[in-house]
Amino acid sequence: MALTTPHRYIAVDGAIGVGKTTLVRMLAQDLGGRAVLEPVEKNPFLADFYKDRRRNAFKTQLFFLLNRYQQQIELQQQDLFHTITICDYTFAKDRIFAQLNLGEDELVLYDTVFNLLDTRLPKPDLVVYLQASTEVMKQRTKQRKMPAERNISEEYLEQLAEAYNRFFFTYTTSPLLVVNATDLDFVKNPTDWENLRNAILEHGQGTAHYHYIGDTGS
Repeated sequence: MALTTPHRYIAVDGAIGVGKTTLVRMLAQDLGGRAVLEPVEKNPFLADFYKDRRRNAFKTQLFFLLNRYQQQIELQQQDLFHTITICDYTFAKDRIFAQLNLGEDELVLYDTVFNLLDTRLPKPDLVVYLQASTEVMKQRTKQRKMPAERNISEEYLEQLAEAYNRFFFTYTTSPLLVVNATDLDFVKNPTDWENLRNAILEHGQGTAHYHYIGDTGS
């Protein structure tokens, strides 16, 4: 029996190393949908940013903002709702990083540009917010072996996780499913995957929290 969902545009979000891209690819495969992945490695300022956040934050963030906007516009032009689209970021997430890293004057200028662009883009039918412990984020970031991420500190990962939690605590733009993925292994455990996938496909309006049950045995 084919999997169905009322959602045509699902966005998966969360801090570095929580499993966004993996989840997007698995959902797209099961639903016969289109996976949209952010080309993070194309940002030429990212490596410098992790070496000296304050000095390189504004140009790094502005590049991300415009790059994400361009990708979203291209999706819109390709008929976003013709097939199920699963994206590994929300456009709104850009401001989480901006608030965390930009100075006061930089943030004022950034917000002016962000607000102009944000109003032109479609909003997801569903947002899946993945959470994970800092230790898990650190381990998974190392496993990805991306050169630009070698200098990410545990302190920054903690700050980022806190910033994401603050943002999504009051998020109401789209229906929201909050998933703590610290103890989930939806890649290797078929039961974990099936339960999580069903929770995503069946979520309706408002905000809900997915609670990991684990293996209850026979």
